[in-house]
Order: sequence, then structure tokens, then C-alpha cells
Amino acid sequence: RYTSVILSCFAGLGLLLAVMGIYGVIAYLVAQRTQEIGIWLALGAPRGAVVWLVSSQGLRMVLTGLAVGLLGTTLAARSLMSLLYGISALDPATLGAASIGLIAVALAACALPARRAARIDPVRALRTE
Repeated sequence: RYTSVILSCFAGLGLLLAVMGIYGVIAYLVAQRTQEIGIWLALGAPRGAVVWLVSSQGLRMVLTGLAVGLLGTTLAARSLMSLLYGISALDPATLGAASIGLIAVALAACALPARRAARIDPVRALRTE
């Protein structure tokens, strides 16, 4: 039981670090592309398209990481069997729920930078260097 609690704490900490990392990378990408986004908005791009652009970048990174993680899980399944009780290391329902949860959390982490990108003033963005 103690091992399960410790692993759950580490899993929660890992999820928190993942959210912070995704937020940081997406916020950095938005800061780097401020002029480009400003030009898009100045040319009449809808703000929803800008939100989709930023969110899709984050989602693409998350899906890539998720694919690598699922591959790692399948490779490490045999060593994980000793830590699990009453469930298989390759249980599709558990892996699916964890994947969906990670995607939802990642989209939430992308939401704030995407909203900031959509609110960029095109004139200010074009003036900054």
C-alpha cells in the first residue's frame, strides 16, 4: 500500500511537471511568433484560427509524447507487472483513460497561451522588434 501511495504522488508530480512544461513551451512559441501572429490578425485572420494554430502545436507535441510513452509502456510492461495488483500493465481501459486525461490536461495548459495569442494587438506586434 505504501508503494502505491508513493507512486501516486510521483505520478501527480509528473503530471504537474508535464503541464508546466507544456505551458512554458507553448508560451515561448507564442512569444517567438508574435510578429507572425500580428500579421495574420492584421490581414484579417479570425481569432479562432489563431487559437487553433497555437492549440494544434501543443496537441501535436502531446500526441508525439503520448505515442512515445505508450511505446515505452509496452516495452516496460514485464517489469511493471510486479508493481501492479489486480490489473495488467497493458490494460487498454487504463491506458486509454490516462491518455485521454493527459490530452485534456495538455489542452488546458495550451488554453492560456492560445488566448493570449488571439488577443495580440496587430499594430503593437508589428512595431516590436
